[in-house]
Amino acid sequence: MSEWIDSIVWNEDGLLPVVVQESKSKRVVMFAWMNRESLESSLEHKRAIYWSRSRKKLWMKGEESQNYQLIEEIYLDCDNDVLLLIIKQEGGISCHTGRVSCFFKRINILNNEIEIKDKVIKDPNDMYEKKT
Repeated sequence: MSEWIDSIVWNEDGLLPVVVQESKSKRVVMFAWMNRESLESSLEHKRAIYWSRSRKKLWMKGEESQNYQLIEEIYLDCDNDVLLLIIKQEGGISCHTGRVSCFFKRINILNNEIEIKDKVIKDPNDMYEKKT
């Protein structure tokens, strides 16, 4: 694959933190984890593929919701231990709650209360098939 992947400093679980930024708005839309296999698959498919720590498996963003993340650029930080993905977000929804971004809870530093900054664009029940 690429020599730069060999320079990555993976954590003790073989994972790399990934910050995801939408290319047009420049807004950080989510945070996720990748292992070597998910990074190599992402490079191959030009779509964001992450490692789910809870499900212990690879998952392509959008595989259920159809809100794929098309990779436009990748940055590796100075310590080689964090990635920044610049993506085009299909459907305009990054969060499983149906919002633009996973970072929609703003903490008001004056009163220390949470303010919801993004509206739900699409009901999650319409995006994800409920497994019984």
